Amino acid sequence: MANYANLPAPTPDGGLNRYMQDIRKFPMLEPEEEYMLAKAWVERQDSGAAHKLVTSHLRLAAKIAMGYRGYGLPQAEVISEANVGLMQAVKKFDPEKGFRLATYAMWWIRASIQEYVLRSWSLVKMGTTSAQKKLFFNLRKAKSRIGAYEDGDLRPEQITRIATDLGVTETEVQSMNRRMSGGDASLNVMVGSDGESATQWQDWLHDEDADQAGDYERNDEMSVRRAMLAEAMSVLNDREKDIIAQRRLHDQPVTLEELSSQYDVSRERIRQIEVRAFEKLQNRMRELAQEKGLLRDL
Repeated sequence: MANYANLPAPTPDGGLNRYMQDIRKFPMLEPEEEYMLAKAWVERQDSGAAHKLVTSHLRLAAKIAMGYRGYGLPQAEVISEANVGLMQAVKKFDPEKGFRLATYAMWWIRASIQEYVLRSWSLVKMGTTSAQKKLFFNLRKAKSRIGAYEDGDLRPEQITRIATDLGVTETEVQSMNRRMSGGDASLNVMVGSDGESATQWQDWLHDEDADQAGDYERNDEMSVRRAMLAEAMSVLNDREKDIIAQRRLHDQPVTLEELSSQYDVSRERIRQIEVRAFEKLQNRMRELAQEKGLLRDL
């Protein structure tokens, strides 16, 4: 592929400031220009076109990388891993599939970051299950939803709520929370000390383009995901569809107790149906994503 030796590169020792400035210089691409550049890479291996595709999406990679700032890892390294995923996405992107590069690249960027995070936390050595990986990447969000903002041990009722919501055991929640307790690298940390000219890390992710990368994420990805979800739901029976919808797709999920009364079965039986249905749904979503070229080759 193209030689990326001249790409901006973040460094841990004060280089993030310069890096964020540098990547803002690269313009976002219009759909037509992006399509032509992608065609040039696919058909002629045009390294200049590939380079432009990568640089125009560096802000997207940085934006996604910042979402993983709570894992106690050097932010420069997380961004570098995001960029590796971005370059792989450009390498495999097919402009004829009908969606934007940003939509496709997000899958690769996140996969690259998550692999790095898992390696760094040595979770693979623990024989990590898919449920544990889900817990690892969703625990902070789950804690935020129930107002458990402080580090340290969770209260018993909080552990029970998170375990139920994420489909894991209470022991796994408690163990993972203890592993992950530690200081976050805040985006509100000030950069520079020149009074009015000082700024925060998060300021480097904003510009006058009204966050075009974010627009791609909200619009393109959501439309793709909705279509895939609607198609994937066909593998479920009516009861499974209803339980998944009420437990996973509503803004205010219905409790296991309410569903057990509705279906006149035990709370544990509802949980079993939900877990099994969700696994079926995930498998079908994964198959569809593979068919659409949205998953990296395994």
